[in-house]
Amino acid sequence: MDKLLYQKTKNYLNYFCKEVKDRSVGSPGNRKATRFFDNTLKDLSWQTDIQKFDAFDWENGGAVLKAASEKFKVFVSPYSLGCNEKAELAAASTIEELANGNFDNKILLLHGDIAKEQLMPKNFVFYNPEEHQKIISLLEKSGVKAIITATDRNAALAGGVYPFPLIEDGDFDIPSVYMTAENGRKLLAQEGKEVSLKSNSKRIAGPGYNVIGIKGKNKSHRIVITAHIDAKKGSPGAIDNATGVTILLILAELLQDYDGNKLIELAAFNGEDYYSVSGQIAYIRANQNNFDNIILNINIDGAAYKIGNTSFSSFDLEASLEKKLEEIIKNYPGIVRGSKWAQGDHSIFLQYGVPAVAISSRWFIDNIETQQITHTEKDNLEIVAPAKIIEIAQALNQFVRKI
Repeated sequence: MDKLLYQKTKNYLNYFCKEVKDRSVGSPGNRKATRFFDNTLKDLSWQTDIQKFDAFDWENGGAVLKAASEKFKVFVSPYSLGCNEKAELAAASTIEELANGNFDNKILLLHGDIAKEQLMPKNFVFYNPEEHQKIISLLEKSGVKAIITATDRNAALAGGVYPFPLIEDGDFDIPSVYMTAENGRKLLAQEGKEVSLKSNSKRIAGPGYNVIGIKGKNKSHRIVITAHIDAKKGSPGAIDNATGVTILLILAELLQDYDGNKLIELAAFNGEDYYSVSGQIAYIRANQNNFDNIILNINIDGAAYKIGNTSFSSFDLEASLEKKLEEIIKNYPGIVRGSKWAQGDHSIFLQYGVPAVAISSRWFIDNIETQQITHTEKDNLEIVAPAKIIEIAQALNQFVRKI
């Protein structure tokens, strides 16, 4: 193994996960990370394009819920507004109860079936079930002063956190907190009685940026290789997704001499773990009429986990590209074919008819419904295998040159 590449890999990972304390969109740390990515690409002789978009950081000062003489442990919902309210506690466990109840000027506990899965933000454009939209609409019309949600686990939508925030939406302005399903059952005994909720939370405006490295000649034949640079607040974001961004930087070095007849873009997207995916929306707007110029997207997310192989999953590749991909996979014993998965930025390109390859860790793909790592403090450098980052970058270097 190239010792210099290995040391650079470790340095990049250390920077994104330790030197930068918070890569959540809108935060100073997030802007520090994007500047570092931009400067590193420039040092490696890549032209860069910066896409700026509006965002905001979120400051969480904690919350206190009191019912009778008891305090209940609650967490502030991400991006929620703060509050200081005393009111009668009401409860709803189904959409029907929410639609038919009188909740005006009350504090509302959502529990049971209605709180089984994280609600999509009200303005989320890629996936927004009618059931979620109806719940949000009913809440906004209900007249409630604040919302408490009691949740269990839902790894597919919310990562490994327990409890998970039912509401994670900066466009939703009713203050909310969340608690465990167990505490929710205890709190339910206080229905009809006065409770008090104080939540210290505020939104802080600050821009975000996508950074795109560009090499090559032909703008009508683009290969776009993507990884999101942001992370959930409170998580080091090692697998999700410092490893992906590090792969982009190692690949940038391996392709430093590239002068081929395809245009290569190395895109650090900024918003995959942000409620409104603002960076991805900014990229779509900038490329609204140019997706037909993209011949392939390669998206990296959740790669280089220490257990198991690397997974290369292909989507809608024509036969010649499938053959080239198969040749590359055969050359690398740590890389295998993976099953199809949708929870990543490659889905954007697929919606626009662009074929894609999604790169992750096979263990994560196989355990996506039950894993308890992503979006938590467990997603740290101890679970990363740096050698796999180099292997992936080397494989992509060969694949791109074959194309």
